[in-house]
Amino acid sequence: MRGANAWSARRINKAVTAVEVRNLSKNYPLEGSPAARLRRLFRSAAKLSDGIWALRDVSFAVERGEAFGIVGANGSGKSTLLQMIAGILRPTSGTVQVNGRLSALLELGSGFSPEFSGRDNVYLNGSILGLSRQEIDERFASIERFAEIGDFIDQPIRTYSTGMVLRLAFAVSAHVDPEILIVDEALAVGDIAFRQRCMRRIHDLRARGTTILFVSHDTTDVKALCERCLWLQNGRVQALGPADGVIQDYLLATTRREIAHAPAERIEASGDAIDVEPMGLEGSHRYGDRRALIVGAELLDHAYRPVREVHAGERVTVRMRFRVEDQIESLIAGFLVRNTRGENIFGSNTARENYPVPVMARGHTHAIDFHWTMPEVPSATYTISLGLADGDIEQSRLSDYVDDAITFRVIAGDEARRGIFRLRSIAVTLHHHDRGVSK
Repeated sequence: MRGANAWSARRINKAVTAVEVRNLSKNYPLEGSPAARLRRLFRSAAKLSDGIWALRDVSFAVERGEAFGIVGANGSGKSTLLQMIAGILRPTSGTVQVNGRLSALLELGSGFSPEFSGRDNVYLNGSILGLSRQEIDERFASIERFAEIGDFIDQPIRTYSTGMVLRLAFAVSAHVDPEILIVDEALAVGDIAFRQRCMRRIHDLRARGTTILFVSHDTTDVKALCERCLWLQNGRVQALGPADGVIQDYLLATTRREIAHAPAERIEASGDAIDVEPMGLEGSHRYGDRRALIVGAELLDHAYRPVREVHAGERVTVRMRFRVEDQIESLIAGFLVRNTRGENIFGSNTARENYPVPVMARGHTHAIDFHWTMPEVPSATYTISLGLADGDIEQSRLSDYVDDAITFRVIAGDEARRGIFRLRSIAVTLHHHDRGVSK
């Protein structure tokens, strides 16, 4: 359990491990009577045959300064695990050791008093996290500016909208200089502008050496932020390792479950054995119902010659070859370009480009080209993922998806070093005002 050893007299800055979890389990009883719950207190975890196991024998360690992701379906035990690390829940068995000042953004607004004003809650939560009043005074303006809730800062929390509670909760958590930050799906309820601001703040904390435990259903964010990842399924560790590999295995298993629950006619391809080995494809992670298979792909320059390096501003083409294994009524083909951090840079598909694809008959092989001018992105290595689906822009079923099918490098000038890409043709206008008259 998290106790005296967890905080152990601030060996914090000397400890290599920020969080260590050993054989952690959590059982929720089914009995409702007080007497039955009392009897459970005197039983060891090994003798608990009843109840619901939210977590079973979970073990891992997170080093100081590491960004560690946790993925899994709803009900897999992610939130239970984080609540035990944060000291909110007591484990049935196992231990948690935390070495550092921990700030947790778990259930929305947890720790806020609904009758207190936002200002009072900032000071209350800051003091709970170990800050003096002077330290909170120094940070308050930054917290208020980040939350952007205006005059509501002096209104009771009960008058806040869900988004306003989130804004203030994240602003406090991110500005107490945590040594360990836990974020559990809280950003999913925020608007896009606030979510982007939060992710920038998380990346900034990450760069400054803060240890981060990050739970999100957006696997792109997990890949972009985290080096390693834990996959929980039914309360047990399914995989633990480099984020890219764990996430791909998780997505593959998710796709297989979706296919297994689909109507039989949607997943029955031909009775023949299907060769799913990629031909000329670099990506080793692929998933889908295999009604159509990507069998080859290449990046071409303006003269349709295969290339591995392209210049910013150059016209390029991605050619995808695919084989149809079962008739597809409404095929959608698409691509996605990512940087080395796993962030989506740009992409498109035939449905978004309003390019109708005719019915694809079984047994035929086709090729489809996507043409674009390479944006002025920074000089770096990028990947292209490819996908095939059956359906429309609102709802479709994945037939084949090859992650990082093509790797290539972009060569750009120094002016494209900052940001994701450089805008062209920016117009600048200076307005002079004299006595309220624009000149």
